[in-house]
Amino acid sequence: MKLSLLAGLCTILLTACSGPQEHVPDSVRIRWDSDPETLDPLQQPNQSSSDADNLLHLSLLQIDYAKSSYSPGLADSLPRIKLVGDSLTLLTYCLRKAATWDNGQPVLASDVAFTLKLMQAPGLANEGIRTQFNFIQELQPDPNNTRRFTLVCRGQATDFAHASGDFFILPEAALDARGTLRRYHLIDLINRPVNVAPDTVLAALARRYATIAPGQHPERLPGCGPYSLVSWKKDHLLRFQRKPQWWADQLSPLPPALQAHPSQINFLIIPNSASAVMALRRGDVDLYPNIPARDFNRLRHSAKAQQTLSFYNTLSHNVVTAGFNTRRPALADHFTRQALALLFDVPGLMNATQQGLGQRTVSIISPNTGRNYADSLPLLPFAPSRAVALLQQAGWRQKVAGPAARWTRQSPTGETQQLALQVRYRAEETTFETIGLQFRAAAAQLGIAVELRPTEASAFTHKLQTGDFDLYIKSIMGNPYTFNLVPILHSEAVGAGNLTGFGTPASDRLVEAVAVAQSPAVRSQLLRKLQVLLREEMPMVPLFFQYNRLVANRRLQNLYPSSIRPGYAAAAITWGPRSIL
Repeated sequence: MKLSLLAGLCTILLTACSGPQEHVPDSVRIRWDSDPETLDPLQQPNQSSSDADNLLHLSLLQIDYAKSSYSPGLADSLPRIKLVGDSLTLLTYCLRKAATWDNGQPVLASDVAFTLKLMQAPGLANEGIRTQFNFIQELQPDPNNTRRFTLVCRGQATDFAHASGDFFILPEAALDARGTLRRYHLIDLINRPVNVAPDTVLAALARRYATIAPGQHPERLPGCGPYSLVSWKKDHLLRFQRKPQWWADQLSPLPPALQAHPSQINFLIIPNSASAVMALRRGDVDLYPNIPARDFNRLRHSAKAQQTLSFYNTLSHNVVTAGFNTRRPALADHFTRQALALLFDVPGLMNATQQGLGQRTVSIISPNTGRNYADSLPLLPFAPSRAVALLQQAGWRQKVAGPAARWTRQSPTGETQQLALQVRYRAEETTFETIGLQFRAAAAQLGIAVELRPTEASAFTHKLQTGDFDLYIKSIMGNPYTFNLVPILHSEAVGAGNLTGFGTPASDRLVEAVAVAQSPAVRSQLLRKLQVLLREEMPMVPLFFQYNRLVANRRLQNLYPSSIRPGYAAAAITWGPRSIL
């Protein structure tokens, strides 16, 4: 506790010293709770990383936060769709003529082709993005137009028109000047066996990418986004500078999705929420996204705070979950996981952490997605007595009943297993800490030992990916437009986005089928089946959906509060006149 208070005090002092002195006209200062860890465009381990990459790079399609929908970004329009037979979708795009890299060279279809192959190339940290976009099987360039191309997609999912344009386009000349990837077909890289002999060309590409290290040195990778990173003080500050001559400035009218108004965007990393609130009230922070519900309610009911701050609240697609490490012998059977799921007092947790600003759920699919949501499933109760019966059904026994007795069972090989859990969550996150404390208290009453392990943000993702936990508590960031759950639920994504390690042939088939469903009705039916299967197997416990809570300086305009993460449009923000205050 003393260390936490000292860290918070240091953050306050640093913010107080650096904030006003470094503030310049038209700049915006936004609070982050953690460092992005990496700015590698092939991977975004947290929301900070995704937010930063969205300033440096662009996709074919961008989110228009004003309309909460996809809009043309690098592409000059939404793709033209053509269905071929009953198994293929052709999506034709054309890049904007004005689109250029930082060095003035045009963004071409060959850059898109290179990016797709890079996402599938071995030896790169692309595990999550590889499974997410492997439905794109081929890029067919237009021989008469270097900016026009057609994506050949396996399946006929209704999501393809949006999902196919939602990845950052990278410059071939900067990463593969000799065009070595051009000799490979995309489908061959997608289907390349894991245990195949190393390829010298692909290995050289991976080494070259590692040497450039765009995750830590984004200045080495030319982008086509509106901002450049000019300062990165790890765990303290990231400063992005608006490019004086950005290609989209030539467009008239300027599409809302390509607006970039602030001259600087400064992300102040303040892990401690009390310190962040103090900085906000003092005027050293202009925008505080994802503010805790307790602080949000206290501020919006403060007459003094209302004079300088505005408050926004929208239901998000982010669901708080507790995930089991199904690779651990003690958690490998679904009866044990079902039992432990009954030890979460969700109504009490929502009251304590969300103060009425949350929504219960039976699934990681939002209740607000209509027929996609499995509303036939009952909400999980808080039922310790039922948990005892399920533990006994799973073969666990206590020598005597009560909190002092531990649960043990014999494994099929005769080894004694003990039910004791290590729970990981991100440090300085009060919502997750509260959930962990409540779960530990409920488990202790049954004689289940629980050790809480709050983990620094810089190490959290790695700990989960390597399986160094029994139970995690974290949010899953959802998307209302696509339902490709392969990166987080498929067995091939274990060790990357699939943190629980769960995956069966039946669940894999369902996840794959959802991703390529040919109609909303078919997708809904498959999603409901998948939710029923996940409730039975219980690799993770969906607790509740959160709200996007924003508190901002009253002069900030064009935030476009949205249910889509991160819940606002940083690059679109402008300042209103001082008379607003």
